[in-house]
Amino acid sequence: MADAYPSVAGVAAAASAFARFHPRLCTLREIGQSREGRPLHVLSYGRGRRNVLVVAGPHSDERIGSATALRLAERVAADPWLHARADATWHFLLCLDPDGTVRSEEGPAVRRTPAAHFRHSYRPPADEQPEWAPSIRAADDQLPESQALIDLIDELQPFLQCSLHGNDLGGSWIQLTRDLPGLAEPLGKLSAERDVPVQTGTYDALYWTVSGPGVYVMPGPGRPAQFDSLPEDVNRSTWIRPHAYGGMTALFEVPMWASRKVADTDPHPDPARALAGLATLLRRQSDRTSVLLEQVRPLLPDGGAAPAHRPFAAKAGGPGERATLLRIVENLTAICPQVADEWERLHPSPVPLSRAHLTALDIAARRISLRTTGTLLRLLDCVAADALPAERLPGSAQSRVRQQCERQLAEWADELTVGHDLAWVPVSDQVGLQSETVLAAFRLLTEG
Repeated sequence: MADAYPSVAGVAAAASAFARFHPRLCTLREIGQSREGRPLHVLSYGRGRRNVLVVAGPHSDERIGSATALRLAERVAADPWLHARADATWHFLLCLDPDGTVRSEEGPAVRRTPAAHFRHSYRPPADEQPEWAPSIRAADDQLPESQALIDLIDELQPFLQCSLHGNDLGGSWIQLTRDLPGLAEPLGKLSAERDVPVQTGTYDALYWTVSGPGVYVMPGPGRPAQFDSLPEDVNRSTWIRPHAYGGMTALFEVPMWASRKVADTDPHPDPARALAGLATLLRRQSDRTSVLLEQVRPLLPDGGAAPAHRPFAAKAGGPGERATLLRIVENLTAICPQVADEWERLHPSPVPLSRAHLTALDIAARRISLRTTGTLLRLLDCVAADALPAERLPGSAQSRVRQQCERQLAEWADELTVGHDLAWVPVSDQVGLQSETVLAAFRLLTEG
């Protein structure tokens, strides 16, 4: 098996073959289409009355979920305890954001370096991410992918929804919309077997209740669930939809690159100083990406003044694509000073800050700038597609800006890699860890 993620097309082909091999208990259907007309496939296995919904590909730069969904289908088919004897049917939404995921397939097909990952992966603005969009967009302006998922949840009324995520660097952790006592033990065991650290401090769940090492439970009403600078609202996301039917959602994170520092539970000796340093880092890198953006902007047709909310054009490099990429860069650049201000106010913190917490914040800060620079290079790819040959020659304005962006991306990626002592987690280990923790959560719910 190649140490690589499967493509959207490859996953669909594998699911079709799987359904043909299991005709009695398995079906493959299309529940809708993406904004660009790609099918949204659901693979179902079993005839039980209780439904489990597994959602892969909620973020287009987190590609592990589709591979995990296929592995889970194989595990379920091989074990009657997981379907017939549990009176359960499993449903696998194979990729929630195929349009974005196809774009993240660009670049090296096999194991990448962190620099290559941020250079080629694609992550849309929050209001174009199907899992989060319902919490940001108006009710009458939902993405077709979001509406398809909402309709699927209403149809199945799952007692468990599993959202499959893959953080680019860090460790393994789980977020729950309702507590599931005992889940930390299998998470720790399964992670240790694959030499993956359990992340005991996260940017995503800093304010969430800790149920056990690496397991976080959504705070109750009136308590903060995330930083104010983030536009998403978990209470209005698709994670909460199963609650209407007595169900819950579990979000499973596994890393591409592991960093031991995210498991360090020791109290940080000087969190105020560390937070001030991270705020300075954010502002400095934001200033740098702002300079790069202003050098790219004159190269865009009309300065990039295409309609800001147009979906991607069918033609790569078209005005809709350029506008979306420009909006991503502008949003990421603008959010850094807001995040810096918020982090400076984090001390004294309502949460005792460990070394793991500060490590997670450091990773988050550096990730923002790496995503920004990678997206700038993707935007320059669009410019190059329409440029005259002379404009692409060495020494041209386009070539000079590209070289600056490439050098900056490489520099920041090296700082991240060395500073956090990153170690690649083979795709097979990512799949094994994620699929087995999903099954552990299922067993706790059905056998506990």
